[in-house]
Amino acid sequence: MGSEGPKKITIHVTGFKKFQGVPINPTEIIVNNLRDYVEKKGFPAGVTLGSCTILEVAGDDALPQLYQTMESVVSKTDTESNANLVWLHLGVNSGAARFAIERLAANEATFRCSDELGWQPQQVPIVLEDGGISRTRETSLPVDAILKFLKKGKDYDVMISNDAGRFVCNYVYYHSLRFAEQKGNKSLFVHVPLFSRIDEETQMRFTSSLLEAIASAC
Repeated sequence: MGSEGPKKITIHVTGFKKFQGVPINPTEIIVNNLRDYVEKKGFPAGVTLGSCTILEVAGDDALPQLYQTMESVVSKTDTESNANLVWLHLGVNSGAARFAIERLAANEATFRCSDELGWQPQQVPIVLEDGGISRTRETSLPVDAILKFLKKGKDYDVMISNDAGRFVCNYVYYHSLRFAEQKGNKSLFVHVPLFSRIDEETQMRFTSSLLEAIASAC
């Protein structure tokens, strides 16, 4: 009898547009170019790259786009496929010098500046029915295994973070983790630096390796 081979998973990826202080968002470029990059390199075994979506850097007013993207995918898949579906969200941390795998999101929106649609909440629960702002949700993906994969032989400067901030990245991640739990999917958020800290080619290579790392951990 032969081995079953790698588990088949579909990874849907999102990035963000520009926002205050970040006129060029690296995640917009990464996500827009990811399919061509991975096709040239060759997809990791068992991985299908699903939708690649660019989100507005906004809270409540951008939720319809996020949920429309997620609902449209889930409605087309069966229960077994849902279990093998991963949401990968990329966001930029303009003050960072390395990649950060976010373990959890907090049920708190405290925006340091207005989002791109003019909203600036302070200490507001993201989902009221989830309780207060101290509530957190954690990814079901094994972040330690993903980190180990990315460090072993890849030499990426990457860490695990337990604080995704309280801006739009955390806001989107919290909603995605909640949605994934309800639908039987998995969700992960990864912060990347500006291209001035880690160049575009390295970030493209990292993201491609990240797809492979997620697949190996599922």
